[in-house]
Amino acid sequence: MVRHELASSEYNLRRQDCERGVALLSRPLGGIKALRDVTAAQPAHYAALLPEDTFRRCRHVITENMRVLGAAAALEAGNIVECGRLMNESHVSMRDDYEISCPELNLMVELAQGIGDVFGSRMTGGGFGGCTVSLVAADGVERFISIVGNAYRDATGLTPSIFPCSAAPGVGPVVP
Repeated sequence: MVRHELASSEYNLRRQDCERGVALLSRPLGGIKALRDVTAAQPAHYAALLPEDTFRRCRHVITENMRVLGAAAALEAGNIVECGRLMNESHVSMRDDYEISCPELNLMVELAQGIGDVFGSRMTGGGFGGCTVSLVAADGVERFISIVGNAYRDATGLTPSIFPCSAAPGVGPVVP
């Protein structure tokens, strides 16, 4: 329920930091083209080559790529607990390394993560305001809506919009 005006200029700064990281890491890593070409272990080895903010931005993107692959594998294996753990890690990385969260999003995530029926929670979208997504046990959804909605309203004076939804199959071929 909040939007921060600095978003457009900050998006460009994040992109520039990542481009700078690719340029600085390209030589020692053999001509990488994008951060997707960097392994999770490599940034720490070359951290001295990068300004601190650039290092943290790059670390977020690289580890987020790994988390996405891990979450996909966890979901395919039916491991909801692991998927939730990766969601929680993702939020910490967006908050601390990429710095695109805000106090309201952090509060919503903290409230969600404090409920036993929640496997994981993170901000979603471009950041600097917006939405969170939480992985909640089906039989805990009503409890989640009540607890999170009331606690968020008590803390901020804002009434959140909470939209329960269920996972569905992704895009596939259309059969005539």
